Amino acid sequence: MAPTIPGFDYQRVNVADGVSLSAAVAGTGSPIVLLHGFPQTHLMWRHVAADLAADHTVICPDLRGYGASDKPAETDGSRYSKRTMAADVVTLARALGHERFALAGHDRGALVAFRAGLDHPDAITHLASLDVLPTLDMWDALHGVTASVAFHLYLMAQPAGLPEQLIAASPDLFFGYFLDLWTNDPQAIPADIRAAYLEACRNAVPSIVADYRASARIDVEHDQADRASGNQLRMPVTVLQQDWGSALGFDAAALWRAWSPDLHHSTVTTGHFMAEESPADVVKSLRDLLTR
Repeated sequence: MAPTIPGFDYQRVNVADGVSLSAAVAGTGSPIVLLHGFPQTHLMWRHVAADLAADHTVICPDLRGYGASDKPAETDGSRYSKRTMAADVVTLARALGHERFALAGHDRGALVAFRAGLDHPDAITHLASLDVLPTLDMWDALHGVTASVAFHLYLMAQPAGLPEQLIAASPDLFFGYFLDLWTNDPQAIPADIRAAYLEACRNAVPSIVADYRASARIDVEHDQADRASGNQLRMPVTVLQQDWGSALGFDAAALWRAWSPDLHHSTVTTGHFMAEESPADVVKSLRDLLTR
């Protein structure tokens, strides 16, 4: 059987025409939605979610295109835009009875959370981002040979066909590479969780590529429009990041501050998968955020 988060109830919720999300839900109190990253599923939040559920309603969905959630075929370049995926999350929360909620995302989920904060400011009370830059800033920060650390972004930005075929030829090697490379503590992702991540990704190559391709196209257009209009995140924001700025030559806090006037930015020493490597620190940061 696939691993689950103990004590959580699993539901399928329709969020758009022909698209339902699988979500793990537990707890009572003010709601917080936790969005996973790549190459993972909602299981990445298993430690953090269990702690927060002591006094919050915690909702951990698999994003559209990932895990046990539906994976519609991309048709017009918008089905995996962060705008569409953010709308999924807001609809999910409302279907579960929550018009307003806190939102935390890691990696790809953080980009969805960022877009939700810009598009749905009346719904998002607090926002946390773990280990990404906003899309526009991410592309601007990658230059020269240092951009090789993000080769997967460029691969999956290519037109439909080639990336999917290359990745599908050896999916466990491709997705497993990132689980190994980005983890400081390999024990943080035990064998059963790793196997679940690999199986989920193996079964979702086209939709994962579509998600990344959107970040090189339509997501850029949406962020450019917001930057031009001066749209910012109106809610309290907490950002936790590895120190990529020193390696790639940018000031991460300054980049985030341009989007978020009410910002707490921290540099961490854990690996990319901080919610699994250092869950107590992530929980503390989220609880501190929720008091702001």
